[in-house]
Amino acid sequence: MDKLTKYRQFIKQILTEHAQISNTTNGTVKAELIFDYEQDHYQLTYVGWQGHKRIFSTVMHFDIENGKIWIQYNGTEDLVAQRLVEMGVPAEDIVLGFHSAFKRQFTPYAVS
Repeated sequence: MDKLTKYRQFIKQILTEHAQISNTTNGTVKAELIFDYEQDHYQLTYVGWQGHKRIFSTVMHFDIENGKIWIQYNGTEDLVAQRLVEMGVPAEDIVLGFHSAFKRQFTPYAVS
């Protein structure tokens, strides 16, 4: 299996696990998984109603760019970058996109 296929599979696994957790906790707000394999954008969003309040929010967002996984947003307590490393992704193939390039240099992950 080539690297890109593995990275897509790892991201899909992480997002799917989080979607299953959230779907068991709240029946009025549903988790939606978005997998765009052509542009390599992957998201988990919450959509629905909580009483009279509309809920629509992105929980996690990943991109794959130039052979690297970009964690654009992580609204969970899960240490997603660490989890990817445990799955076999080298730290130099993970970019914490939610940090500026200046801050990224101080992490164990790629700057870009």
